[in-house]
Amino acid sequence: MAGKVKKAKDKGRQAPNDGLDKLGKKAYLTELETLQLELIKLQEWIRAQGLKVVILFEGRDAAGKGGTIKRITESLNPRVCRVVALGTPTEREKTQWYFQRYVAPLPAAGEMVLLDRSWYNRAGVEHVMGFCTDEEYREFLRSVPEFEAMLLRSGIILVKYWFSVSDEEQERRFQDRIADPTKRWKLSPMDLESRAKWVEYSKAKDEMFRHTDTEQSPWYVVASDDKRRARLNVIRHLLGLIPYEDLTPEPLALPPRQHDAGYVRPPMAEQTFIPNVY
Repeated sequence: MAGKVKKAKDKGRQAPNDGLDKLGKKAYLTELETLQLELIKLQEWIRAQGLKVVILFEGRDAAGKGGTIKRITESLNPRVCRVVALGTPTEREKTQWYFQRYVAPLPAAGEMVLLDRSWYNRAGVEHVMGFCTDEEYREFLRSVPEFEAMLLRSGIILVKYWFSVSDEEQERRFQDRIADPTKRWKLSPMDLESRAKWVEYSKAKDEMFRHTDTEQSPWYVVASDDKRRARLNVIRHLLGLIPYEDLTPEPLALPPRQHDAGYVRPPMAEQTFIPNVY
């Protein structure tokens, strides 16, 4: 796929996958394996060329951002590809320049950073829930195109994904999380409150796009009602945005293990092993 994936068109605009059947698990896993191999090639290209890549993942709660991030990173080197998910700002951070805490995690040469939510919190949850003033919100909308232009001029490759999920599918996923104890931690009171403010969040997203969906830093919208299709589409799109070459090294040959030359190791009985429960 290296050198063969066509570069994504300007806005990547196309109709969502309405009416398509859910992608089967077998077909999904087969394609995912192929794409994850290409991600490894992209990773090595980023490292070798000293590229600096930042990918933003935004969207409604339960839209599928976390699952997509996990599939992108699970085969990659964490020293090259990092996930950043900042928590609630501290009292000290609240007094800083708004973008300040998002600057520290930005990549050095040869790194790719995936932001699970980003500075766009101000245009979404902070604005809708009243965690910032109207002036702070308006200043953010004025400032963010300039901030992103600075990042681009510094040599950073900035990619912004918005995950779009329908009301019905979000409801189904919320109910699934409530019913499954292993997923219940994913729901917070803020997530539940967002259901009561669905229209306000829609208005905030549209206003955010009006100010920040620019030619130099566009938003790429991901139709995410089908999680499997969304994950594959995002990975393929990302691979098409950054031209790369295959730098996969040749297979290595293991050298012979050093001879013990009469060395006697301590008895294993002196070591503390965990119980063999299984």
